[in-house]
Amino acid sequence: MSAAGFLTKEQCDSIVEAIKKAELNTSGEIRVHIESVCKGDPYERAVEVFGKLKMYRTAARNGVLIYLAIKSHKVAIVGDTGIDAVVPKGFWDDTYRFMAERFRAGDFTGGLVGAIISTGDNLKEFFPYRSNDINEQSDEVSFGK
Repeated sequence: MSAAGFLTKEQCDSIVEAIKKAELNTSGEIRVHIESVCKGDPYERAVEVFGKLKMYRTAARNGVLIYLAIKSHKVAIVGDTGIDAVVPKGFWDDTYRFMAERFRAGDFTGGLVGAIISTGDNLKEFFPYRSNDINEQSDEVSFGK
């Protein structure tokens, strides 16, 4: 199965809606990227994808990438330097555990939606939503090979 065919249009729509909802809590920018295979370390690959998607292009350097390699069964969460500078060690652990648990149960959409909402809730302490906030990154799910 290709990454692009992994989710239905309705599932992608649910993820996009979750991103929009989560970003009402935070000025952080959340994206989801799905690809088929990750041959190495998923975090390193997610950092590479983060760069390719130009997620560093936010005023507060507060982009977050949720990365999933479906055939490799790998997942990673990457926050930009602005996030890493202020959040405590282990900041993503609960979100990662929730997502992994849902994925093991076969609920990929629920895992992603829950992780996105959790990310928005957790980031609001450090990067609250502001009335003049603009959407600096696409909310659409991106797909690799």
